[in-house]
Amino acid sequence: MSSTLTIALSKGRIFEETLPLLAAAGIVPEENPEQSRKLIIATNLPHIRLIIVRAGDVPTYVRYGAADFGIAGKDVLIEHGGEGLYQPLDLNIARCRMMVAVRQGFDYQQATRAGQRLRVATKYPAIAAEHFAAKGVHVDIIKLYGSMELAPLVGLSDAIVDLVSTGNTLKANHLQAVEHIVDISSRLVVNKAALKTKYALIEPIIQAFSRAISE
Repeated sequence: MSSTLTIALSKGRIFEETLPLLAAAGIVPEENPEQSRKLIIATNLPHIRLIIVRAGDVPTYVRYGAADFGIAGKDVLIEHGGEGLYQPLDLNIARCRMMVAVRQGFDYQQATRAGQRLRVATKYPAIAAEHFAAKGVHVDIIKLYGSMELAPLVGLSDAIVDLVSTGNTLKANHLQAVEHIVDISSRLVVNKAALKTKYALIEPIIQAFSRAISE
């Protein structure tokens, strides 16, 4: 298996926006994971295969060597830690922003003054806690896995910390973004051991990706 490359990807936007980069490296998946139940997908190159995992699991598969490299959002790398991974490229795909959002009309400035305490719902407790700690704001973090937008509407939280792309979902649910935390895009992450043992296979792909994003 040492001559086989395994690439970890997640379904959805990251996969779709990765396809042109794979094509630039001469890699074409034989199936679309959105239409296939397969979790291991062959490509046109016999020594390269894709594995389809949850976005949050990509760094784990790469870190432990189950995948040689993968593509993960900066949000995942910050939240779950990118240590132990080589991150040679910001691919500039799946771009969005990590934001604080509240109900329209909610006085966020008053709610974040000294002595106040804020309830924040999020999928990203580490990012949220660090952001508010840096501001000196006391918060109670509520970890959620589903739609964040519901939490302020039913009184579960005062605010949410979540990814925002167009902002249309916030508007549709009468929420507004009130604070920017960090810009997010997807990164190429590589297993450090694989980079050494499979350098001749991996480096041309890194270079092809690099050329594709600079065009």
